[in-house]
Amino acid sequence: MAKIQLNGKKVDINSKDTIYKLLKKFNLNNKKVAIECNGIIVPQSNYKKKILKNNDKLEVVHFIGGG
Repeated sequence: MAKIQLNGKKVDINSKDTIYKLLKKFNLNNKKVAIECNGIIVPQSNYKKKILKNNDKLEVVHFIGGG
């Protein structure tokens, strides 16, 4: 187990979880979000490759349509 900070809240994740698995766990559509990990924007192409570590800080921003 590892602890990360997700949008300011501490959450437990499995060791070796990726950003993609985290998005699935919290039912977030990976095509409508932007993710910052430890202050760096993660390209969507890296969501399945980026393994999360203990104490990582993630910010997830949702895109909303409107006018």
